Amino acid sequence: MSFRFVIELRDEDLDYFRRVFDERRRPGTGVQISVEQVAESAERLIAEARGRNAPPFILEKLEQLRPLVAMITDAEWQLPEPEVARVLNTLAWFADPADLIPDDLPVLGYLDDALMVDILVGNLEPEFEAFQDFCRFREAESQRRLDAGEDRPDVSRTDWLDARRRELHSRMRLRRQP
Repeated sequence: MSFRFVIELRDEDLDYFRRVFDERRRPGTGVQISVEQVAESAERLIAEARGRNAPPFILEKLEQLRPLVAMITDAEWQLPEPEVARVLNTLAWFADPADLIPDDLPVLGYLDDALMVDILVGNLEPEFEAFQDFCRFREAESQRRLDAGEDRPDVSRTDWLDARRRELHSRMRLRRQP
């Protein structure tokens, strides 16, 4: 038998979590973290949650950390530095051992992490959507070119990816503006 539990947070509740995040991520208050450290921390968090049999809805949320990490590690995406810093700053939350709810608390230990994933992914929505569009384009265009036998030396993978990347980076910045 399963049990469904729905949490609805009001704007003031979400504001609280955003304030907690902002206070803990304020520049100069934390340790600098590298892309590699962030990637390792995200994978470790997901593995630990799986090892502790976290509920599927928690694991589903934590899995969203992987595409966030990919946004800053994908060599073909080449996310501009200001956006890399935004994503790194966001992911650093999950590298911090101080949690609102201790992870070793059965069933609920990763609830705060799952909640923060939702909030923080929402904050990175323009970047996240642009990266997902780029990945879909890259896969579809690679397959289309393969199927059509378009291995032309005058148009490289780098050329067609550069054009799409520039377009998506521009769209991402426009959507970020208030």
